[in-house]
Parts: sequence; structure tokens; C-alpha cells
Amino acid sequence: MAKEIEHKFLLANDEWRAYVRKSLKYKQGYLSSLPTSSIRVRTTHNQAWLNIKSATIGTERQEFEYEIPIYDAEEILTTLCKKPLIEKTRHFIPIDDLVWEIDEFEGDNQGLVVAEIELTESGQFFKKPEWIGEEVTQDLRYYNNNLINNPFKDWLNK
Repeated sequence: MAKEIEHKFLLANDEWRAYVRKSLKYKQGYLSSLPTSSIRVRTTHNQAWLNIKSATIGTERQEFEYEIPIYDAEEILTTLCKKPLIEKTRHFIPIDDLVWEIDEFEGDNQGLVVAEIELTESGQFFKKPEWIGEEVTQDLRYYNNNLINNPFKDWLNK
């Protein structure tokens, strides 16, 4: 079984920008978002993936990801996915043996910036850089599949 072990954080400041080693633009849409799972399609440049995740809230959940043809993904995003699509730039920051991923959202989620770190095992130690702020792993609002129905632009307490 594939498992994702991930923590989500807000950013304390913009100092992270100095450490970015690579950035990619992503477009993703959801075919299904149920209480038990979500199914999404994601594209970047000339690659695409179908992703299935359990809807478990917290640091651990099931995740299955498969590369699919880019043309199929673009058709699925255009015709089958719920709108609006999630568009973001993901910045990669390697620190020690781990990689921090910083997502800067666009469109209806403009202004939202979230850091994620994916671990290889539960309880794994990781050092938080000074630019990492409050942990939001348990807050449903920060999950991409929820940003479609409740975009950042509509949050009352930004």
C-alpha cells in the first residue's frame, strides 16, 4: 500500500525564497472528492498524473499516483473536473535529506502560500527552518480538494 506522510505549515516570512532550487507550475482538478477519498488529475509542462488519496485528515494517508498521457489529462481537466481548477507554483527547497515544497496558489486562492514536507516514516524527525510558521496539517481548509469549494478569497479570517 502506498502511504503519504506529510505535514503542512504556513510561512512565517519570505526568507524561504532565497533557498528555492526549482519551481514548477501545476494545474490540477478533482474528478471526485468524497468523505473517503479524492481523485485528481495534475499537469505540469508535458507531464500528467492521476492521483487517488484517502480523505484521512492528519499526517498519514493512503496515496496512489500514476503517470498518464498529457493530452488525456488536459481533456479531463477541461471536460470532467470540477471548476475552478487549482493552479499553483510549487517551489522545491532541499534541506538535509528532505525536500520542502512551497505552494503559491493563483486564481481564487491567490495569496495563499503553504509549505509541505513529506516524510518516509511516521514520527520521523525533521528540522523546521526559521521561515516555517504555524502547522495546519489538521485544518481542512488547507487541503487542495477543499480549496475548490472554499477558496482562500472567501475566507473571513485571513
